[in-house]
Amino acid sequence: MDTGEGANDVTVLLQDWCKGDRSALDRLAPAVYGELRRLAASKLRLERTAHTLQPTALIHEAYLRLVSHDQQEWQSRAHFYSVASTLMREILVDHARKHNAVKRGGGSGKVAMEDALSFAPERGAALIALDDALTELERFDARKSRLIQLKYFGGLTGDEIAEVLGISTSTVTRESRLAEAWLARAIQS
Repeated sequence: MDTGEGANDVTVLLQDWCKGDRSALDRLAPAVYGELRRLAASKLRLERTAHTLQPTALIHEAYLRLVSHDQQEWQSRAHFYSVASTLMREILVDHARKHNAVKRGGGSGKVAMEDALSFAPERGAALIALDDALTELERFDARKSRLIQLKYFGGLTGDEIAEVLGISTSTVTRESRLAEAWLARAIQS
């Protein structure tokens, strides 16, 4: 993600939009589109080409949900992408649940964490298992669940995750390892 002048521009546009400046929203779309496209493409890179959920559709759906949110106080560009990652997770999991229900009757078995994170359509059950495990992790450690979501669904770097969560980068690294180990066990059980 851009951490230079463009990042500051996005933060200013977000803050202006929150203050009611509709033209800021018009300028925001092209400013964030490239990064949202990169995030969406990375999530869908293993999808088959004929798959119905393409990066552009994921971006548009996430962006529509972002701008239809009540005008929340966007704290920064990282906060915006954090919310975008949450929405992309919801969209991908909803899509996987629908695909899995239609194709396989909705059942899911044991899966490896690496399979769950690849987002290929034949691994829809794995994505659902990962979402279920993240939801379970959130019940007793919301920060670790959020950290994994930001890392894998949002594509944020360690420094960006630290900024969003208000923790140090070393804490991000340590808690990421713990959360990934916990999730791997939860998904395989």
